[in-house]
Parts: sequence; structure tokens; C-alpha cells
Amino acid sequence: MSILNFEHSRRALIADFVFYAASIPALLLLLWLACPATARLTALLLLVLGLLAASAIEYGIHRYILHGVAPFSDWHKQHHARPQARIGTPTVVSALLIYLLVFCPALMFLPFFQALALTLGGVIAYFVYIVTHHATHHWHGSSRWLRTRKRWHALHHGAYSERCYGVSSALWDHLLGSVPPARVRK
Repeated sequence: MSILNFEHSRRALIADFVFYAASIPALLLLLWLACPATARLTALLLLVLGLLAASAIEYGIHRYILHGVAPFSDWHKQHHARPQARIGTPTVVSALLIYLLVFCPALMFLPFFQALALTLGGVIAYFVYIVTHHATHHWHGSSRWLRTRKRWHALHHGAYSERCYGVSSALWDHLLGSVPPARVRK
């Protein structure tokens, strides 16, 4: 299988999870070592900004690119047609995009530790997204949070494919008016 294949084997899916799960503490340690003690609040705020920005990017990519721009929309239609298939962005592609589109531009304008904090927020958010997305299709947990996310994503895969774009959070759907009618959200 090619490393650029959008349908993951079980091994590739696990490797994706392991890569990001290991990256988070490694980047956190690097941030701790690189950040001056007097700037830790700044680093924390940038990490939170990275989380929020990545959440908005998740929503925007899903709504405007995966549901609107070929060939991405064609690839995404495969996921809607076969929601149990392990279709997703290959690890090498996602990691490279985070590095090139988040870390490198941030480093052009910010000190290293600040660029790292912003990027770490994005990496954490991306990891939450990939785990949440996998869980909505494959896990049978009973937590309220998972049931809510599964219901939300099922609405998106069903009659409301032009709604419920947020996978890890419904925040941007609420802010940008892409929630389904209240009667079906229960």
C-alpha cells in the first residue's frame, strides 16, 4: 500500500494514532525546554489559540473543501458512501501540512517557542479530531460525549449532509449556522 493512499489499513490507522499520540508529549517537552519561565502564560495562550484555530480549520476544510472542491469532494464522497471504511488523510500528508502550513509560517513571525506552542495546539486538536472521527464510526462507547458526537456525525452522513460539519465539536456549526433543526438534534 502506498503511504499516500487515502484508505488506511488497520496498521496505518494505528500508526497514525501512535504518531500523533507520541508527538504531543514530545512537542510538550520541547516547548517546556524552549520556553522561558517568564513566558509560560504566553505559550499557554498560544496553545489554546492553536486549538481554537485548528477547530475552525477542521470545520472550514470539511464544509468548504471536502464538500465543495474537486478532487477533495470526490475523495470525501467515498467516505460518505462507505463510512465504515478507514478513509482519511495519510499521516505523512497531515504531518507535512501541519509543519508547512502552521509551524513554518508561525516561525517566520514568532519566536521558536511561540510557534511551537501554536503548532502544538493544532496537533492536539488534530489528534482529537482523528480519534473522534474514528470513534463516531467504530466505537461502541456509552459516554454522553461520544453518544452526542456519534449522533451529530450520523446526522451529517444522513439527511443533513449539508449540516453538522464539525466532527470534534459542534461549536462552529452553531456559530456559522449549519446546525440541523432542533427537533432532530435530540
